[in-house]
Amino acid sequence: MDVADLRMFEAVARLGSMNQAARELHTVQSNVTTHIQALEHELGVELFYRNRRGVTLTPAGHRMLPFVTRLQKLIADARMAVRDEGEPNGTLLLGSLETTMALRLGPAMTRFARDYPAVAMVVQTGTTQKVIEQVVAGKIDGGFVAGPVSHPDLDQEKVFREELVLVTPRSIRSITDLAGKPELRTIVFQIGCSYRQRLEAVLAGLGITTAKPLEFGSLDAILGCVSGGVGVTLLPKGLVAGAQRQGRVSVHELPPEQAQVETLFVRRRDGYPSSALKTFLKMARALYDPAKRIGSFNGSQTESIPVASPRRASVR
Repeated sequence: MDVADLRMFEAVARLGSMNQAARELHTVQSNVTTHIQALEHELGVELFYRNRRGVTLTPAGHRMLPFVTRLQKLIADARMAVRDEGEPNGTLLLGSLETTMALRLGPAMTRFARDYPAVAMVVQTGTTQKVIEQVVAGKIDGGFVAGPVSHPDLDQEKVFREELVLVTPRSIRSITDLAGKPELRTIVFQIGCSYRQRLEAVLAGLGITTAKPLEFGSLDAILGCVSGGVGVTLLPKGLVAGAQRQGRVSVHELPPEQAQVETLFVRRRDGYPSSALKTFLKMARALYDPAKRIGSFNGSQTESIPVASPRRASVR
């Protein structure tokens, strides 16, 4: 079993085709087939079911895939570590809640791209569940998610604190008015969104357990539906301030135990925190609370966070 075998296994598993894997890896299909067969012979099990449309993982292949993904990430981390000298460079792959991206990360990303043009930053948005899955699988370097989080493979630190509010059509003057609404709808992100779960808990506290969810993929769509009278949602207060000022929605504050939520940054415990990652996190935290210190991933205290000095503007 060598790195080439594992790389080909991962590509075939992801694409479901040895031919497509060969094209992606810039080789011929016979080479991919030979490596997969050699790997199966060495392990003594079949990793793929073959059929006319391609291949699918066997149960043994499914069990092996997470380890292969982690090994690939470990190799990538090793390469990054030996080259990680001087100014931050390379690729930085992050995940984020869409709400955190819209409310918090824009200024930090703009400044980081300007100050560190040698870093290619990519930020993917998704639910807390999706971001955590990507971090655990080693597909991204880390992610901003809503707390609390408990996972044995993850380190975490608190980065932001948000106040959540219930957002309703203007016709709803009080939260208690919702109890008398037949066929109430919640306007939410897909399953796995922690704010969605919190909204269900808030409504359950009002005796509302039959609200039907409508799923949308963007904040604009969610706010548009709420302002149009379609339903209610739960979002950070800062995100809906503009819509409230414009008279598009009503905003209802909640008790602290329901409103307060920590935004955490999570990463694999065994991953390598590159200088690009550490610099971005320091910058993000400093932009919102420069008086605070940022804790290291093992819980110890680090130095006060300086704001990076400006460099030549260049965005990748």
